Amino acid sequence: MIRILAAMRRLWRTRSGAALTEFALSAPLLMAAGLYGVESANRAIVQMRVNQIAMLIADNASRVGENSLLGEAKIYESDLNDVLYGAHMQGGDKFGFYDHGRVILSSLEVVPESDGQQYIHWQRCMGKLTHSSSYGFAGDGMDGSLAGMGPPGQEIVAFDDEAVMFVEVAFVYQPLISDALFGSPKLVATAAFNVRENRDLSEIYQRDPDDPDPSATCDKHHGVADYYD
Repeated sequence: MIRILAAMRRLWRTRSGAALTEFALSAPLLMAAGLYGVESANRAIVQMRVNQIAMLIADNASRVGENSLLGEAKIYESDLNDVLYGAHMQGGDKFGFYDHGRVILSSLEVVPESDGQQYIHWQRCMGKLTHSSSYGFAGDGMDGSLAGMGPPGQEIVAFDDEAVMFVEVAFVYQPLISDALFGSPKLVATAAFNVRENRDLSEIYQRDPDDPDPSATCDKHHGVADYYD
């Protein structure tokens, strides 16, 4: 009995396994916190990239056009395809942007011979994600129902004989570690730029009507491979 009590007292006083026990208890918590931090940082980076893609496309779409000394600059289907492809070239390929996302490019204009009545003249889209425009579709506004494009109370509007390139981008987040932390939320961003020069707003042209370039209309859900080899 004395030996048993002595052994119990020695066991009570020993500290040789304390560090190992503490590490075993704290390691899962530390690992979970570390993984959460990595996933949070990755999500923030992807959201930043989505924002940048929206800005890039809106900016480039506002600049394109074939300059002419004789009149207004024309835009072609090939120009818009190149603008949308630019998102892929500027880093979108690094995280499968067009495989899991979608771009909706809209031309917001004023109905001809109206008193500032806003309408969406045309839209072009690219990406395999099924995502409808949150702010209207091509042709909307001809009845005077469109205040502009953007969140309620913060609508962007166009002015007479000008156009605004309004871009909405959506991307389903692809978790780096696991969807148990954040799931797979849809990241959305918008951007808008006024057209930089005097543009022919009547239509989108084809460079060669006998051999037309593909039109990235919004009834399609294609990636860049469907337009470029």
